[in-house]
Amino acid sequence: MSDASMQQIGWDDFMKVELRVGRVLSAEPFPQARKPAYILQVDFGPDIGVRKSSAQVTVHYAPEDLVGRLVVAVVNFPNKQIGPLMSECLVTGFHDADGNVALCVPDRDVPPGTKLL
Repeated sequence: MSDASMQQIGWDDFMKVELRVGRVLSAEPFPQARKPAYILQVDFGPDIGVRKSSAQVTVHYAPEDLVGRLVVAVVNFPNKQIGPLMSECLVTGFHDADGNVALCVPDRDVPPGTKLL
């Protein structure tokens, strides 16, 4: 996407998106998902609590490698039904050159619930 075709947003639009840091409490295979995925339980601290998400990160991460890891997620989207799972947040990531998802993560330890600025 070139700079000329990129949609511009205002600061107020950006501030509406609640991108928060959470710590993965558990990661379990999600065999009912259409694409390989894990069901994550993510702790966003006392103000937000624990939320569930489906994450298509099975190529780069084993479930045991995700537990304890910090992730960045959107916590103010409406819940979304994904097969039998009600997803309560969107864990963010980037597609690598092969189209597999690598997580978007902070590079330092920050408290769960911290908002991206």
